[in-house]
Amino acid sequence: MSEVQAVMSPFEVLADYERRSLAHVAGLPEQLDAPGLWRGVGYRIGSRRLASGFDEVVEVLQLPQVTPVPGAQPWMLGVANIRGNLLPVVDLRQFLEGERTVLHEGQRVLVVRQPGGDVAVTIDELYGQRSFTEEQRIEPDGLAEGRYAHFVSRAYRLGDHPWGVFSLSLLARTPEFRQAAA
Repeated sequence: MSEVQAVMSPFEVLADYERRSLAHVAGLPEQLDAPGLWRGVGYRIGSRRLASGFDEVVEVLQLPQVTPVPGAQPWMLGVANIRGNLLPVVDLRQFLEGERTVLHEGQRVLVVRQPGGDVAVTIDELYGQRSFTEEQRIEPDGLAEGRYAHFVSRAYRLGDHPWGVFSLSLLARTPEFRQAAA
């Protein structure tokens, strides 16, 4: 410990560490707010790589224990108790493609805010944070086919893979999605 740190309060020491560590990431705040930069959570549903904005994903969780709901649509897996709140759990792939997700250990769900309460939607694979620039923007073409056309309005290419930007907030406002009763 340096002589200067010895006379600093613990708060001042932490503030000094933060100041010095931020000095080593020059340009980072500018990159986070760079014009044309889009950031979100990357995931896969079926064969499609998708990303949704951080403002649309409340949290990412492992698939909780689900209690089936009699009389619900086939894509409505049931409800789960998440920290004392009952959330509907939806098989997003089955809703969009009509094909049931093969659930596995380590299955993830995205918790999405919707009018009237949150909902959890299954995803096939989580990729984590993704950032895209305007130079990577492409036409959504194959990513926006079928039911995806309602929710994917733009796309980006990152490496060898196209990524569709999937609007979870639009999904949550879709009448069919909100009407899970069969």
